[in-house]
Amino acid sequence: MEKKEIMSEKRVRVRIAPSPTGDPHVGTAYIGLFNYVFAKHNNGDFLLRIEDTDRTRFSETSEQQIFDMMRWLGINYDEGPDIGGDKGPYRQSERFSIYKEYAEKLVEKGEAYYCFCTPERLNSLRSNVNGEEIMKYDKHCLSLSEEEIKKNLESGIPYVIRQNNPTTGTTSFHDDIYGDITVDNSELDDMVLIKSDGYPTYNFANVVDDHLMGITHVVRGNEYLSSSPKYNRLYEAFGWEVPTYVHCPLITNEEHKKLSKRSGHSSFEDLIEQGYVSEAIVNFVALLGWSPEDDKEIFSLEELIKAFDYKHISKSPAVFDMVKLSWMNGEYLKNMSEDDFFKLAEPYIKEVIKKPLDLKKISNMVKTRIEVLPQIASHIDFFEELPEYDIEMYTHKKMKTNSENSLSLLKEVLPLLENTDDYTNDNLFAILQEFGKEHEYKTGFIMWPIRTALSGKQMTPAGATEIMEVLGKDESIRRIKIGIDKLQQ
Repeated sequence: MEKKEIMSEKRVRVRIAPSPTGDPHVGTAYIGLFNYVFAKHNNGDFLLRIEDTDRTRFSETSEQQIFDMMRWLGINYDEGPDIGGDKGPYRQSERFSIYKEYAEKLVEKGEAYYCFCTPERLNSLRSNVNGEEIMKYDKHCLSLSEEEIKKNLESGIPYVIRQNNPTTGTTSFHDDIYGDITVDNSELDDMVLIKSDGYPTYNFANVVDDHLMGITHVVRGNEYLSSSPKYNRLYEAFGWEVPTYVHCPLITNEEHKKLSKRSGHSSFEDLIEQGYVSEAIVNFVALLGWSPEDDKEIFSLEELIKAFDYKHISKSPAVFDMVKLSWMNGEYLKNMSEDDFFKLAEPYIKEVIKKPLDLKKISNMVKTRIEVLPQIASHIDFFEELPEYDIEMYTHKKMKTNSENSLSLLKEVLPLLENTDDYTNDNLFAILQEFGKEHEYKTGFIMWPIRTALSGKQMTPAGATEIMEVLGKDESIRRIKIGIDKLQQ
């Protein structure tokens, strides 16, 4: 079905439904972004629903982190637990009576049934298939009479409500990415809808909520493909319209394995701590499993909304390439205004620089030289304190410098630098340039020994005169004298 046909029929409504059981996962941002840009591309609605039925692992902190992550990324939902909406409540823990009501409707229809089997009996149904332990329920309690059911309920015997799936025939469903998929009903288990503690299962609650909230498209990870026949059976049992399925490819690490906390990929908080900016993460995540019609790689969120077509989502697993993310992050940092970059860089600079130096100038030096913010420290630490260094660093083949001529050069320029109080970059460069003309020295021949003496490093974020401007006269002279002493030993 073409998008324009969809749009003419019903307003697009999509959702993301994360579980607040730990640090938000990159996958949450990934699916959230696809839902958001699809909704906004079609002038539709994007909902946030909290799947908090796992009360043993539930965390209020995690829930707040989900809210914060979405807003930090600019993925603003139209309805949700913290902002309300016409289809709430938006926390599953506040909707238990709804799930119980709809489960009992299925029981009345014969599409579900009470199951009183003990844990011991259920364990006896377990079997090992190809090294994997599985348990398929044998419909034992489906044959209970009304009298038996009533008696068990009145006696307070613990029970669950199970879906009554057929054992013959097939169930088919359509996914807009993977096409038509058919499974044998013999493969469908009678999954639990309401657990013995009265809580709904994830699968059942999702179907009920998606219907009642008017969800038109279910955009989610392809790990749910195998569950879709059970979802469809529920929709059919209720007589509800089945939403359009859009299953997105799995995200893997560079070794094509599932993302893990250990690798630094999976936790969204980890990415923030590693110095990635929101715009780069959004851009990078959008290109996981989705390709624009052209070869463009840098997108703003607004550009993504305009360009996004879920028909171009790939079936193949998407690789979370940290090298590419870092490159993309560096591109965003380079294109920031100096003021915006400084706001981000200042805390990292202050971790290293305690002296009263011009931090803004230092920030401008590193702006185009880093990919992630924590890299700042290794570029600027010499401003705070001159490191120990080997005099071999004065030797540079291209600049034609060595220890001997570097010593002579530093001795020659020292009086010039001592005799000026104007330590602006332009003035210092002009003095050294004039000095070079007089002695027929190339610029590199002059600057390499000075920069080495000032920084004690082979690589610096700026040239010699820029470094002197930040260090100031006294410190610059002090460091050049240290360099002379080193070379004379």
